Amino acid sequence: MSPFKWRRLHVLAAVALAVLVAGTPLRADQTIAPSQPDTLTYQKLAPDQQAFVDDLEHRTFDWFWQSADPYTGLVPDSWPNHTFSSIAAIGFGLTAYGVGVERGYISRAQAVERTLTTLRYLAAAPQNGGEDDTSGYHGFFYHFLDMRTGLRYERSVELSSVDTTLLMGGVLFAQSYYDRDTPPEKEIRRLADQLYRAVDWPWMQVRKPLISMGWTPGGKFIDADWQGYDEGKLVYLLALGSPTHPVAADAWAAWCATYPRDWGTFQGYSFLNFAPLFGHQYTEAWVDFRGIRDAWGRAHDLDYAQNGRLATLAQRAYAIANPGHWTGYGAEVWGLTASDGPGDVTVSSPQGVRRFSAYMARGAGLDEINDDGTIAPTAAGGSIAFAPSVVLPALMAMKQRYGKYIYDRYGFVDAFNLSFHGTPTAGNTYPGFGWADNQQLGIDQGPILLMIENWRSGLVWKVMKKNPYIRRGLQRAGFTGGWLERN
Repeated sequence: MSPFKWRRLHVLAAVALAVLVAGTPLRADQTIAPSQPDTLTYQKLAPDQQAFVDDLEHRTFDWFWQSADPYTGLVPDSWPNHTFSSIAAIGFGLTAYGVGVERGYISRAQAVERTLTTLRYLAAAPQNGGEDDTSGYHGFFYHFLDMRTGLRYERSVELSSVDTTLLMGGVLFAQSYYDRDTPPEKEIRRLADQLYRAVDWPWMQVRKPLISMGWTPGGKFIDADWQGYDEGKLVYLLALGSPTHPVAADAWAAWCATYPRDWGTFQGYSFLNFAPLFGHQYTEAWVDFRGIRDAWGRAHDLDYAQNGRLATLAQRAYAIANPGHWTGYGAEVWGLTASDGPGDVTVSSPQGVRRFSAYMARGAGLDEINDDGTIAPTAAGGSIAFAPSVVLPALMAMKQRYGKYIYDRYGFVDAFNLSFHGTPTAGNTYPGFGWADNQQLGIDQGPILLMIENWRSGLVWKVMKKNPYIRRGLQRAGFTGGWLERN
């Protein structure tokens, strides 16, 4: 798996429209009001639907609890194919432990112990400008760490600004969640503050006011910056919120400056496009954008949560149209995002030559279409807080139809492909079905778990609203309205 996960192929496409909203099927020539809210709640579900959500959430939590090293707290990038640790997965894991407490999966004491183990290990990890004997530099961490040593996994791995940011999402969640006046919880707050304060965001601004995607000792700064619109929102919010190494306020405006190239209509919906759905989910897993808007949002009468809902509906409509004629695509089987795949394989089929890929940032939007028939359940699952009325039927249908191949002790496997029947480089093919992965990825399990809980109770959002650094970052970016203006 390449450390540089977010490479994109830009291909424009136009396809027909069909949508489903609020659980009611619509004809292919019908649309919905873009601002129409989705009012489906967990409490309104039938007992069998609630049982499914309960089961999926618990199994997905178990992935983090059982995969993390109990002596270091490091969370693997993928598991049970235990390889290296992903610092982004650690961030999702630190947040998952709080969800586990609230759901009764583990005790608060267990969560405190695991969280302390993780933060102590990260705080003691070596930070220097060397090639090998280091875990990070300038407060940033390397994208992948060796599960045994905690050091940079290999020399191709970059010091990652976005993966450090996702780690810090979990660090700041821990800081605000563990609020009791006990020595262990005080230590959690202290270590979390120490780790966040250490991140030298301006150092990563090699081309100010933008923030670089990363750095390597050999190649120095990556020749690409975070420039809207994608998961980089959280990079800028945390950089703006820093009490020690903040970036200037003009960084957010620079980030938004490229929005016009991403704004447009795809599948009948006008929104900020980013083809893989993770770009609409990662920041939103920690930040509740409902009712708060920056200058761009005020000008367009749209917040980022609404934008995520529109992106979800548009991608589902793309699957119904199915311009690539992939097997199984439709109203209840959809979802493209960065995920595993069957492998870099070219095969002949009745539809012509088919090219499949291994790990890839798949997606469908105005900005690109990158689709080889591989469905990732996290694409839908991570959008459940945006559009539960279309997400829940999709998740349930995928389990009901293909559960023996794609649903195991840790919930959904990372991805599956009903059009692939060749010899994969990873996972397995099954007669009469197609390809299914044999593992889960932390960065894909995280959005499922966090967004289910945000939809059910708003837990992660509520905790993060208390964090002064999150609030400061949003305010410096120009966000106003809603919860941000209440104490």
